[in-house]
Amino acid sequence: MEQFIVSARKYRPQTFKDVVGQQAITNTLLNAIENNHLAQALLFTGPRGVGKTTCARILARKINQEGYDDPNEDFAFNVFELDAASNNSVDDIRNLIDQVRIPPQTGKYKVYIIDEVHMLSQAAFNAFLKTLEEPPRHAIFILATTEKHKIIPTILSRCQIFDFKRITVNDAKEHLAVVAENQGITFEDDALHIIAQKADGAMRDALSIFDRVVSYCGNNLTRQAVTENLNVLDFEYYIKVTDLILENKIPELLLAFNDILAKGFDGHHFIAGLASHFRDLMVCKNPATLVLLQVGEMAQKQYAEQAQKTSESFLLEAIDIANDCDLKYKTSQNQRLLVELTLMQLASLTFDGEKKKLTNL
Repeated sequence: MEQFIVSARKYRPQTFKDVVGQQAITNTLLNAIENNHLAQALLFTGPRGVGKTTCARILARKINQEGYDDPNEDFAFNVFELDAASNNSVDDIRNLIDQVRIPPQTGKYKVYIIDEVHMLSQAAFNAFLKTLEEPPRHAIFILATTEKHKIIPTILSRCQIFDFKRITVNDAKEHLAVVAENQGITFEDDALHIIAQKADGAMRDALSIFDRVVSYCGNNLTRQAVTENLNVLDFEYYIKVTDLILENKIPELLLAFNDILAKGFDGHHFIAGLASHFRDLMVCKNPATLVLLQVGEMAQKQYAEQAQKTSESFLLEAIDIANDCDLKYKTSQNQRLLVELTLMQLASLTFDGEKKKLTNL
């Protein structure tokens, strides 16, 4: 049986062109290499799973390849990776400083990648300062961290800082589509969209979720299978609930909410999602804001249809009521009643006009 390699490792970028969603940073690094403007101390900072360590490894290989015969040489002996989470003492840094003095045997540079650098102790940071400020000509330091605010200012001032951004839903979806095609997997656009949204801006998380879903449903990724496996509330739930609200069907609304709770979903998660759904409907009302709607192709049609049935005043009021429930949820003694009351208020919104007419009579 052949060993399975997870997609996050199998499809790890090997060149800057392959890196997803960080074009500004990869272009800057490429230009710096070409123009011989590369700083000797770099700090890569940003959320998890967006490509910091990957870019550090690509950079380490790229700067040594220049003027070298074999393009496939990975210069593994020139790259030293230190995990600061487990090697955070002064002694670990002193060992590293001792190594830095020795020039590389092949290639031009020795590259030191220090991951999770914010975990270094105060004494280790201080021991590192002088070497970071005046490293030997053959040494380049790349520090990577998810928590820049924990790094002391004297370290920050010695580094060129690159802020990695979260991967957008569309970028993640497009990359997942490429991976799926490589593996011969058929997919629905909405299915990949849900995975990309669930990943919350981290490409590594998106690929991990993708692997899990493929294990569950084989070579055909459907929206239904993905929502079942990831236990997410599908947009169709919110479409159905909004239809019931617009039709003022309070008993059916309470039954629909009961059904959602019976499936194991949290009331807080539901009401926050409902507020987001109203926001998405509001976005659909104006062609200029349609780009803010981050859903799949099939979902877009259903959102557009439902947006036609609602008025802007209703949506503004509905967002306000749902958001108010979201804020009160954690402090409420009877959370189920709070959500049910909110649903009743929402279903009563379209009665307001009739009520006013009756009082005028």
